[in-house]
Amino acid sequence: MRINKYISEAGKASRRGADKLITQGQVTINGKKATVGDQVQPGDNVQVGGNQIFVARNNVYIALNKPVGITSTTEKGVKGNIADLVNHSFRVFNIGRLDKDSEGLILLTNDGDIVNEILRPENEHEKRYVVSVDRPITPDFLKQMSEGVDILDTTTLPCRVEQLSQFDFEIILTQGLNRQIRRMCEALGYNVLRLQRLQIMNIQLGNLPIGQWRYLSKKEKRQLFKELDYTPKEW
Repeated sequence: MRINKYISEAGKASRRGADKLITQGQVTINGKKATVGDQVQPGDNVQVGGNQIFVARNNVYIALNKPVGITSTTEKGVKGNIADLVNHSFRVFNIGRLDKDSEGLILLTNDGDIVNEILRPENEHEKRYVVSVDRPITPDFLKQMSEGVDILDTTTLPCRVEQLSQFDFEIILTQGLNRQIRRMCEALGYNVLRLQRLQIMNIQLGNLPIGQWRYLSKKEKRQLFKELDYTPKEW
């Protein structure tokens, strides 16, 4: 593991902050001053400012029911950031985003290697949402949403859309463009009043209360790793 990532996952600083600590000569590996780009091996003694730091041996995988008004960032300077809401003893970060005005399921972890596996666009992992709009849904709206809408200089991928009521529909996406559902609706003359994510791959929100989080179960993790063909690294 690169030394700046090790420092970051130990919760001491961001990777950029870790690079500063290294260039300032505050970091040692097995008693020798570290340089930017050094690799840390299991069992190495890493110290920052003379104090040994550790990366947790146990990775954590968290499902959070994000409320409206919380920003999907772990930057402490941002008011209402997701890290302060979760307030975990490990340095965890969100996998993907939900915009500030949206709510529902978002995953967090201290396992940096799994993030790209979940977010990689070509893997087309499914995410399920329930959306409420400001005027009655029509068959033409459902058809256009499912076949693709022109936004952000591209056409969205085909997706599954099902009407739930006069103003509500469910949508399952396999891509994650910026504010995608809101932009799709706006392009068709609708405004989103509520947007809630219910599922990411095999992980479901269920009855988790708004603002609360839980650890993924062993069964959920086993299925998630299987779908990703992923084996977590242990330190």
